[in-house]
Amino acid sequence: MNKSASVKIYHGYGHTHNLVVYGHVFKRKAKTEQIYSDNLFTNIVHLLKLFILKPFAFIEVRLHFFGQTIHNKTEADGFFKFEWEAEKDVAAGWHAVKVEVLNENGVVLTSTEGEIFVPHITQYAFISDVDDTVMISHSATIGRRLRELFIKNPHTRKTFPDAANHYQQLALSHTNKEQPNPFFYVSSSEWNLYDYLVETFRYNNLPDGAFLLNTLKRWKDLIRTGKTGHEGKLLRVMRILDAFPNQKFVFFGDNSQHDPEIYTSIADKYPKNIEAIYIRNIRPEKEIETKNLLAKVDSKGIKTFLFKNSSEAIEHSKSIGLIQ
Repeated sequence: MNKSASVKIYHGYGHTHNLVVYGHVFKRKAKTEQIYSDNLFTNIVHLLKLFILKPFAFIEVRLHFFGQTIHNKTEADGFFKFEWEAEKDVAAGWHAVKVEVLNENGVVLTSTEGEIFVPHITQYAFISDVDDTVMISHSATIGRRLRELFIKNPHTRKTFPDAANHYQQLALSHTNKEQPNPFFYVSSSEWNLYDYLVETFRYNNLPDGAFLLNTLKRWKDLIRTGKTGHEGKLLRVMRILDAFPNQKFVFFGDNSQHDPEIYTSIADKYPKNIEAIYIRNIRPEKEIETKNLLAKVDSKGIKTFLFKNSSEAIEHSKSIGLIQ
């Protein structure tokens, strides 16, 4: 297989009539494997490698899924998206997809396999922010955020106490372990950090789910990691709701950036699809502003809760019947 290109597939999601898979194509191998070291220099070098990339622009990509073949091209930053309807019913669970990269002569340069997640038909689905909602990130302060990224690795990053416990209870609430409620993790972090985040969540025992992240950044933009307009996040959340119109959603976010505005604006548009909104109170100086935003959707019958500790959120979930 040609070593001039590499393809990265991110966990896809959907159902028989609307399947979505994202990925990137890079020139040469995208990165080396993570070494889980306490050595500061090792962690810094690995992080920098995630942002030293050469995207492969406007090259043909071909997806194979259950006998179907779909063609597309990468965008200027090497990003690709496949969205299609399956020819046959797709059962709930994880399914393999294969993506190939082709040169102008139709020769396969490289290929790899990824996974697509088809949720079971359950009562609830959950959309959660990542930084400062689940994972301690100090997103509001760029220096502290970069310090967390540089000096920690996925096995030393801290999640909030009881956050995994809460999410695991929600994943199995009103259903069973063979048919868990789906989780979608929507973050302002870039696709560069995909493997880093997936491993952090796995190591900290958070439910499996599909990650939807932000536009790839290059090394010179590293200082602006996680800092982008919230419109992109708004659109990603709305796409999930559009893909699953019969599911009741619960949102999790924090008030360090724009989650309260994003979630309440979506609740205005989809009041019947939103069961509850949880906001972690990261910035006490924004508490009144956050409560005012949440009060606007309370009137639509959507349950809301501003919390500091996940133990409080667990008790609230039990009180409203989200957790049995």
